[in-house]
Amino acid sequence: MRRPVKIKYGVKPDPTYNSLLVEKITNQIMQDGKKSIARKVVYDALLEIKKKIKTENPLEVLEKAIENISPQIEVRSRRVGGANYQVPREVRDQRKLALAVRWLVLATLATKGKKMSEKLANELIAASKKEGAAYKKKEDTHRMAEANRAFAHFAW
Repeated sequence: MRRPVKIKYGVKPDPTYNSLLVEKITNQIMQDGKKSIARKVVYDALLEIKKKIKTENPLEVLEKAIENISPQIEVRSRRVGGANYQVPREVRDQRKLALAVRWLVLATLATKGKKMSEKLANELIAASKKEGAAYKKKEDTHRMAEANRAFAHFAW
């Protein structure tokens, strides 16, 4: 018997920038249901980006950063004949965005010593230039998939 289809609840865009991406990052940063604090962190980071990169729109930097962090391929574990193989698979669009946002926030949290908004702004600027911890995570994921390309025939 098949499992019931999971209901997906959509995310509404944030009130200031009217962007779904900003709202997803806000939701990922949010802790203990304190969305107003998370929103302030994200908005301050976007203002910080606007100050540091005077010519660009902060949303363009954000979108470019997410695009650079999003993985094209990942490895999934697959059990075949008593052995586990890391099988490379393409990543669906929704999962690409989810992984990119998660890696961005985790890389930001791993940095020590500054305000969260400054750390987020620095990580976004670095990711838009194809640098930083979140971009390195994507590169590591791609490298792992490339190394396990021999097991691609196990894909289901």
